[in-house]
Amino acid sequence: MNSIQAIDALDTDSDRGQIRIVILREPSLLDAIPVGPGRIPQQPIVGFRVEDGGIGFDDKNMKSFETLDSQFKADQGCRGVGRLLWLKAFETVAITSVYRDGAQFFRRSFRFSATAGVQDEVVSQVTDSTATGATVELTGFRPDYRQQSAKLGETVAKSLLEHCLWYFVRTGGAPPIQVIDGGSVYHLDEVYEDYIQSGAEVARFDLGGYSFDLIHLKLTPQSNAIPHLNWCAANRVALEEPLAGRIPGLYATLGVEARQFSYAGYLLSPYLDDRVRSERTGFDLQESIERHSEDVLDVDVPPELSMHEIREQALREISRFLADALAASVEAGRQRVEDFVSHHAPRYRPILRLIDERQVGIDAGLNDKELELELHKHLTSLDAEILREGQEVLGQSALKTKGDDYQERLDAYLTKVEEIKQSDLIAYVSRRRLVLDLLAEAIEWDGDGKYVREDRIHNMLMPMRTTSDDEQRQSVNNLWIIDERLAFHNYLASDKTVRSMPITGSESLKKPDLLALQTNPEPLLLAEGKGPRWASISLIEIKRPMRDDAGPGEDRDPIAQCLRYLRLVREGGVKTATGRPISNAASIPGFCYIIADLTPTLKEQALFHQLAPTEDDLGFFGYHSPYNAYIEVVSFDRLVSVARQRNRAFFDIAGLPV
Repeated sequence: MNSIQAIDALDTDSDRGQIRIVILREPSLLDAIPVGPGRIPQQPIVGFRVEDGGIGFDDKNMKSFETLDSQFKADQGCRGVGRLLWLKAFETVAITSVYRDGAQFFRRSFRFSATAGVQDEVVSQVTDSTATGATVELTGFRPDYRQQSAKLGETVAKSLLEHCLWYFVRTGGAPPIQVIDGGSVYHLDEVYEDYIQSGAEVARFDLGGYSFDLIHLKLTPQSNAIPHLNWCAANRVALEEPLAGRIPGLYATLGVEARQFSYAGYLLSPYLDDRVRSERTGFDLQESIERHSEDVLDVDVPPELSMHEIREQALREISRFLADALAASVEAGRQRVEDFVSHHAPRYRPILRLIDERQVGIDAGLNDKELELELHKHLTSLDAEILREGQEVLGQSALKTKGDDYQERLDAYLTKVEEIKQSDLIAYVSRRRLVLDLLAEAIEWDGDGKYVREDRIHNMLMPMRTTSDDEQRQSVNNLWIIDERLAFHNYLASDKTVRSMPITGSESLKKPDLLALQTNPEPLLLAEGKGPRWASISLIEIKRPMRDDAGPGEDRDPIAQCLRYLRLVREGGVKTATGRPISNAASIPGFCYIIADLTPTLKEQALFHQLAPTEDDLGFFGYHSPYNAYIEVVSFDRLVSVARQRNRAFFDIAGLPV
């Protein structure tokens, strides 16, 4: 910045001076060793050297340099403390300069540090040069600052451009500036051309009697672009604020296709110049000021403004400047959400109206995962709002002091609850649809012509080696695929020994694939333990798809296997999971399900047990009188098909294809 001002101070525009910023890196022995293709490893930055062809360190500039809080360049917004800030990040500064005094030229050199101040100053007349300028070398980059600093030359160049962008967009532009990093040279005017998509537009507004300029820039989209408002002082950035979430439709990228751009605004005002902090990292302004209705900002004696008031006016100006692009962005976001909800996430359909009412926009550029997270965030927020509103509308104080609008508030609250709960229901239905799709995929053979093992299908229905007492497993129970009634169980076990089950006293070490005990709830008028308990036991055996080795005997006959498990449980006595007795336990009804493909050997065993084929020939069913058991053999195709049919009405309502 000092170099730009030094060049501006020249008497002539001919042969305008230029600025070179040389990045100094830690030397390495590897520098002399040739390297292969790819990015060359770079040593840490240890300092910078800034060279300019400006007016130089003449006596006036030197006097200002040695004066604390100098007002020498106050008209340019300078506070006279910049050189002190150098020493916060660097241990030592070495300065060499050539300046003109009348017809003669002089060279001034000195060193500057926090411990010794200005030292080793030498001034001598120059007879071999008529070019003025200065070289400022900043060395001893302090570790805390070095670690946070940019590491790459191109990043340093871009950051410098953003910091002093005002000088590039002003009339006359900036002097030529180069950033030199070893063999790489970055010209800031070229970086500016790549950075800026179109010329700057300046909007002026007055607030509370103060004048502000807002420079609107459309930037070439970058991968990490974030729309931002830069608060400037002394023609440089003092504070950068992201604009995400402040203006509906304003996202990292606006526009369409080849005309896409990112936005950046630069806010300037003498009001900000007068209130910037010495280190230029913020402003001595309150975030907000409480004003009364009779207060008027535009008065003869202008009042102090708050950051909030200035920011809100700037946001209105930005909204006007980007009106067309913002409208297109909002519409694209709504269409993106509509398509996503229609085809991938119907659970959010009931709450879209509520989200629109909040004027919450969605970036059309979000991928499916990001969009799902964004919608879920809004749903969570709505859930919290519903809870808060419920406490207000249905709380004791509200019920005791019902106002004239109470019924209206209650109706609005109940409507919102209904819409959100519809979302929960659709989410549950969508999960069922996904599970059925996964099951249909699992029973097909893979690229090698092999079928999955039965344990994979078993785990889809219910994780193996778990029981209904494992609370963390409840959410992955998908036994509704077989029979909806299995959801209402008193006890459920998956791949557990009969001996380990608390519902029976059997000592058998046999392991049914799945076993469920269902009990009817007690009639309300009967006390605990006094009424009869009706109960049933369901047993489920799962076989590998297309497994064709069924035959006589319990070890090979899955139907006989189920009946044997039923007998073992009954013989051990049957009681509830909490130890309450069940009447007629020895003859408790049984339901046996064999989930397997109808291979020739399994069909033969089904006929042997006198089971009848289903109407679609995809299964067998029948009643085994001696065992008081209903038996059903279900092929995998029938299992998926019937489950889809049972849930079809729900899928239709949720907008899911069958």
